Amino acid sequence: MKIGDLSEATGVSTRLLRYYEEQDLLHPKRTSNGYRCYPDSAVDVVLQIRSLLQAGLPTEVIRCALPCLDGQDIDVSAEPDGPLATRLRKELASIDERIDSLTRHRDRIEKFLSSAA
Repeated sequence: MKIGDLSEATGVSTRLLRYYEEQDLLHPKRTSNGYRCYPDSAVDVVLQIRSLLQAGLPTEVIRCALPCLDGQDIDVSAEPDGPLATRLRKELASIDERIDSLTRHRDRIEKFLSSAA
């Protein structure tokens, strides 16, 4: 399928699909006239990329995780202490830190608002 077809099938802009290619997340073949040609499986890959981005993972981690994707999930059971699992644990710790920080900020704002009432 061409890039426009993939864009339509996934709801992701062609510009973003080209960015995913630049980030080494998508690997289209090129036709003789230079057009990108994606396999049907690219739809699932793009949807998985979107899901992982929404989970807060950077493209660098997603690039490492793509070979380990099993449907919607990342399967690290083959190497539970490998580099990908280690990186995912670091990402999880970073997310936890951001949640703690946001919770503190929210609590402080609630305190300001309750004292003003």
